Amino acid sequence: MIKHVVMWKFKEEAEGKTKQENMDIVRNRLYSLPAIIPEIRRLEIGYDIKHTDMSADLVLITEFDTLETLEIYAKHPDHQLVSQYVRKVIENRVVIDFQI
Repeated sequence: MIKHVVMWKFKEEAEGKTKQENMDIVRNRLYSLPAIIPEIRRLEIGYDIKHTDMSADLVLITEFDTLETLEIYAKHPDHQLVSQYVRKVIENRVVIDFQI
């Protein structure tokens, strides 16, 4: 099993929307993906609740059977559409993939 974890820090304003609006858009788009991409075994999203200087704003935790199914997800056109929007509204991103 592969866990894919992504954490984002969002811009205060981007694409004519507030940080919270963009986080909600990204969250909703990501939650739509398991119905479209069967390789996703589990998907969980969380908003930061502490708001420290070290905090990210939003986290995505997904699980896949193999690295190959993670790659299928990464290259899927619907995932790519979400990624394109994300790149416009974030300041930075941190990713880790690990085997469990």
